[in-house]
Amino acid sequence: MKLSARGAVEPFHAMDVLAEATRRRAAGRPVISMAVGQPVHPAPQAAREAARRALDVGRIGYTDALGLLSLRSAISDFYRRHHGVTVDPARIAITTGSSAGFNLAFLALFDAGDRVAIARPGYPAYRNILAALGIETVEIEVNAENGFTLTPEALETAASAHGRIDGVLLASPANPTGTVTGRANLAALSAYCRDNGIAFISDEIYHGLTFVGEEATALQFGEDAVIINSFSKYYCMTGWRIGWMVLPEKLVRPVERIAQSLYISAPELSQIAAEAALGAEAELNVYRDAYRVNRDFLVKRLPEIGFSIASPMDGAFYAYVDVSRFTNDSMAFARRMLAETDVAATPGIDFDPRDGNHTMRFSYAGAFEEMNEAVDRLARWLA
Repeated sequence: MKLSARGAVEPFHAMDVLAEATRRRAAGRPVISMAVGQPVHPAPQAAREAARRALDVGRIGYTDALGLLSLRSAISDFYRRHHGVTVDPARIAITTGSSAGFNLAFLALFDAGDRVAIARPGYPAYRNILAALGIETVEIEVNAENGFTLTPEALETAASAHGRIDGVLLASPANPTGTVTGRANLAALSAYCRDNGIAFISDEIYHGLTFVGEEATALQFGEDAVIINSFSKYYCMTGWRIGWMVLPEKLVRPVERIAQSLYISAPELSQIAAEAALGAEAELNVYRDAYRVNRDFLVKRLPEIGFSIASPMDGAFYAYVDVSRFTNDSMAFARRMLAETDVAATPGIDFDPRDGNHTMRFSYAGAFEEMNEAVDRLARWLA
């Protein structure tokens, strides 16, 4: 049988590491996984109770492709309360996780051969989905000189080298770097894209998990950005596969048409739970405080065992570290580390195909006791 070239994209190494960690745990090994951004906490109590009530009724079915109006209205109210922004619920689309949001945005905005700029290091699924769709990825190195974020100046340089840029995708807080793009920088990037007719996609799925700096949404600087967010991270609902988009008005119907055929609708049960989760901030902020404790612990302990911090840990829940003292092959290092210490982490090659062989990403979304035990194991191993 002939296979499509689309399936030849790079694997998501974090998921491969997670699969191996799961196999080892099933075999009885005392595995601590710091490989993926999986919050240790459950979904908010209100979300679980809402889901139970819906299951008791039992009539879980399709919704409109754009999602339940009550959930879209609740998200609109969220933006008014948190950011002082008025968003028409008609511009909000509920998606099967942020992953579906990226698929819908890429399909609705770009044709094969278009160019989309992303940060390097950055979330590998951006690069892989774009490649599968025949869209050219222009990776722009982010480092201490440019504040670990995309800038208009960097985009100008990239356009000179690669040709016209059709889209820009920025995450703040960012995975894996933890960068929080400040209000002024986000406003400048938004204006640059608007002035140059470039589609701007703002990945805000780690909103609510900012520890240093100012958290802003691109909606504060205009209605032409595509916002992608999710209930997975701050709301601790990864397996519920529920997210949302805020769309420019002219993009609503194209996204709706594509969603109708690709997904029909996001799961109604998850939508019901998500609406209840929006009111659980007191509970969720306790969880965020626990991540902060983990963060502060790793900021101190990882350099002490030889892993220097490679980028600011200002937001999200990842430590991106330099391991060049120990290896020039982060994939082999990750495999050996898991085999010999039962600690799983993600090789930097996942996020940076060019320079990621000397970096690793550690998720600190787990329990503090696990963070402590993992670092102790690694310290003994590295010594």
